[in-house]
Amino acid sequence: MPATDWEWDDTLFSGSAPYYRRGRLPYAPGLVDALAEELALDGHGRLIDMGCGPGTLALDLAHLFGETVGLDPDGGMIAEAERGAAGLGLRDRTRWVRARAEELPAGLGTFTVAAFGQSFHWMDQELVAAAVRDMLVPGGALAHVSDAKNESWPLDGLPHPPVPYAAIGELVARRLGPVRRAGRGTLPQGTPGGEAAVLARAGFRGPRRRIVPGGQALERTRDDVVAWVFSMSYSAPHLFGARRGDFESELRALLREASASGRFSERRPSTECVIWRTPTA
Repeated sequence: MPATDWEWDDTLFSGSAPYYRRGRLPYAPGLVDALAEELALDGHGRLIDMGCGPGTLALDLAHLFGETVGLDPDGGMIAEAERGAAGLGLRDRTRWVRARAEELPAGLGTFTVAAFGQSFHWMDQELVAAAVRDMLVPGGALAHVSDAKNESWPLDGLPHPPVPYAAIGELVARRLGPVRRAGRGTLPQGTPGGEAAVLARAGFRGPRRRIVPGGQALERTRDDVVAWVFSMSYSAPHLFGARRGDFESELRALLREASASGRFSERRPSTECVIWRTPTA
């Protein structure tokens, strides 16, 4: 973790689960096919999705495995994932476990693939990397999936105004303070990086990187943007306390001013897949 006094607590995403799937931007189209190709997935084997949230990644990949296990410490996220699996007819092929990754192996057995969908930075990386390495079969894969960083897409020619992210950030800062909130604490230095060094020390080989291209135009409604705000750890609903309603009213007023139609345009980010392997023997 970075050099701060922050420690994980179970309020990190408290209240965010109902907003997560609607609010977060989707991964780039083609991600599932890219992972199927990179990992030679054929409907067999076992997947564990670490920090699965509402099943965003696990449910897209479940048809490529014999069994999928989603792991998350937030009960709301697990409930959303279970509902999503039932709606897709995947209840028999999925299992959802409320636990922290630091509690592994937790009797879950071995896996052919472990996936982290923008979640590894919240974990005790050294501890979790070692545990996951021991839970993967020889030659098994760890797939780190995230939005591509330092990407900028032109918005010219799109039918609606852009989402006013800067103004939203200023509003959140006025309500919660200038230092990024995270659960009951703050993250003045942000979350840690350095995943590559951690995984190499844990004995993983690689990595192999693949970018799935984004840039596709998206239309977002006012409700979508509100959901995005409440899906973020630094603006999770619980952080506003009794003033949550006041904050949401101010947020909606800002969005009405930014787009009279209540619709916004943006582009999907590209998705970066970083694949690491355990030794084959």
